[in-house]
Parts: sequence; structure tokens; C-alpha cells
Amino acid sequence: MTALTRRTVLGGLSALFAVPARSEPSWPDRPIMLVHGFAAGGPTDTVARIVAEGLSRRLGQQVVVDPRPGASGTTAAGQVARAAHDGYTLIAIPGGHATAAALYKKLSYRTMDDFSMISTTSEYPFVFVTYSDHTIETMADLISTARSCQTPLLYGSPGIGSVHHLSIELLARMADIQLQHVPYRGSAQAVADLISKRIDFMIDPPTLMIEFVRDGRLRALGTTGASRFFGMPDVPTLSEAALPGYVVTSWQGLAGPAGVSPSIIERLNREVAAVLAEPAIVERLRLLGNDPKPSSPDAFRARVAADVEKWSEVVEAAHIERI
Repeated sequence: MTALTRRTVLGGLSALFAVPARSEPSWPDRPIMLVHGFAAGGPTDTVARIVAEGLSRRLGQQVVVDPRPGASGTTAAGQVARAAHDGYTLIAIPGGHATAAALYKKLSYRTMDDFSMISTTSEYPFVFVTYSDHTIETMADLISTARSCQTPLLYGSPGIGSVHHLSIELLARMADIQLQHVPYRGSAQAVADLISKRIDFMIDPPTLMIEFVRDGRLRALGTTGASRFFGMPDVPTLSEAALPGYVVTSWQGLAGPAGVSPSIIERLNREVAAVLAEPAIVERLRLLGNDPKPSSPDAFRARVAADVEKWSEVVEAAHIERI
């Protein structure tokens, strides 16, 4: 065999058995599933669809919203926590993700460690309301009435351990007053009983209450944010009107299973921020009473952790039995 032939054969064998260099697959190259644990048409679903629409445009792949209601969102959270961490399964989580950690004795997932936090998407306060001809006209009235009356004021919420319930228990602890909780299966039943004067007050996101306030069936007493709610500029915050330091807001955000590539998290975080800066998206979210609120992954993780700690303290102080 000549030297030329030998080199030709050896070169061919080298080419045959050589391992090709790996290249990073482009992401995304197929549709992304955005799961949440609540009913279609509800607040979490609506915000998720607005964000998904914007992400679909920017990523060049369809982001499909997949509602999987059950157990206050914990069923869906458990499913996503166990999903592949390839960036094709995400979850929209609300503030209830933190209250669940405070309320449930055992979950099928770890609230912090089983998720890759991406960004918050929106934030909103609550509004305290009573029926229109109640003797309580302000939050200061509510607190003074609760301190002086022989029987506790009755308040409604969408259920034990909801952000609504724990927010009022936080008020009771900070104001040193006694209140009686009346849990309902959703806010609609609580509103009906409030209008019928069966309970004294409740809280809910402002956009769900604003029409009842405008038509005179309910009276707004105060909002819970650090500043006045843009849709109710004449209604003071609790902190300025009655209880300095009382600030409660809830949020929605985007996460994936633990272990999603940092490059994918960075890309998603960047695209979420861009979507939430679009004027049309801002307008749609604000019509829902939500302020667009992008954040870094670390800031989102810190917010969830802080809320878990806060609500765990409220559950313990109020002697709420954990589920």
C-alpha cells in the first residue's frame, strides 16, 4: 500500500468514527405549555393568556395556556414541579402559591426548591368594602367599632387560608382587634351576603368590587397597597388612613420546574419584561386592576420567600389549623 493510499484510508476511517461536535439546540423549537391551577376565565387564567399571547409573538412559538384547576392550585404546581426542565413546561403562579406553603401541612412539591423562578408579571392590592348604609364609613371606623362592640364584626372570604382571609387576620393582629371569619366557596357568595347585610365587610381585588361601589351597593373603605389604587384614587390606603405599616399586595408570576437552563430563564425573563412594557399589554392588565410588574428571577424568588414567611407567621398567630 502506498503512502498516499494509506493516508487516504486512515483519513476515511477517522472521518467515519469521529464524534461530531455538539451544538446547542435552538430554543424554543416547538410550542410551550403554560400551566396554571385555576379555572379558565378566572384572574390567573386571564393574566396568563395576556402574557402568553405576547410571549408567543416574541418567541416565535405558540405558548399554550393549560388550566388544571384543583386543590387551590397545588395540584398543577405538583405536576409542573415533576415536569421535564427543558423550558417547554412553565407555570403561572399567583400569590396563593405562598399562602399554600403557609397553610398546608404537606405538599407534593417544595414551594421554593422545586421551581425555577422567572419573573413576576403583575401586582394588585385589595379593597375593603362594606354595605352602603353600614355605620362603618372608614377603616378607622371599622377598627374602633371592632374594639368597642360586644360581638365581633363578621367578615367574608373566598375560603380558609386564602390571601383574603390571611390579609384580614394580619389586620386583626396589627390593630389588636377581634373579628369573626365567615368562609365561602368563592367571592361571589360573600359579595351577595355582604349586600344582603349578613356580614359586615370583606376584601377583594378592586376591579371585582368597583362596579358594586360605583352603583352604590357597596362602600369602599380603603385599599391595601403602598400607594392608592389607580382605579380608585379617592379611596385612601389603610396605611395612610388607619393603620401605618399595613401593606398587602398579591401578585402573579411565571416559573418553570427546577433545573431549567439559566440561558432559557434569562431569555424568558427578558421577553416577559418586553411584553409587559408594550402599551397595549399595559392597558389590558390595568383594565383588570393589575399593574405590570416584571422582576429579576432573584427578586421574584425573594418575594415568594418573604410572603411564605409572612403568611406562616399569620397562620400561627391566628391559630389557623393547617390542612
